[in-house]
Amino acid sequence: MIEWYNDDELTILFSDIPKVNVKYIQPNMDKIEKELIEKLPFENKKELRVILIDKTTINEYEFTIPKGYCWDGATIPRIFWRLIGAKTDPKFLIPSLVHDVLCENHNYINNDRYFSTIVFERLLYVSEVNSLSRWLIKHSVDNYQKFFWVK
Repeated sequence: MIEWYNDDELTILFSDIPKVNVKYIQPNMDKIEKELIEKLPFENKKELRVILIDKTTINEYEFTIPKGYCWDGATIPRIFWRLIGAKTDPKFLIPSLVHDVLCENHNYINNDRYFSTIVFERLLYVSEVNSLSRWLIKHSVDNYQKFFWVK
């Protein structure tokens, strides 16, 4: 396992270096394929095991992100791109991959909404997203999830 992040509260381990494929629209694609690529342009290129160790609660979570999993990148409204960055910024790809999987599979982390936000923020830190952007993203995501995190 590759130690991606480690501090007194959290450890994030990956089975391998994450690999992301950007899907492109091609002339021979039908309308449905093109719409799907516009909606979910990123694809996980290989199976990735993830271990999250929450040292504050002494919980360890392990799950696998399947090869071929597709997601939209960081869900940042266009109006905020100048301030935070575009949703397709490479710095957001690995954090948004893991966070989207956690949001779609709450059981992976025992429905701990806030823990998913902390994992996301720490992955943004590893990706060298500046502290102001991390703070804005963390609090935006956390507040959004307070209303839309369904158990």
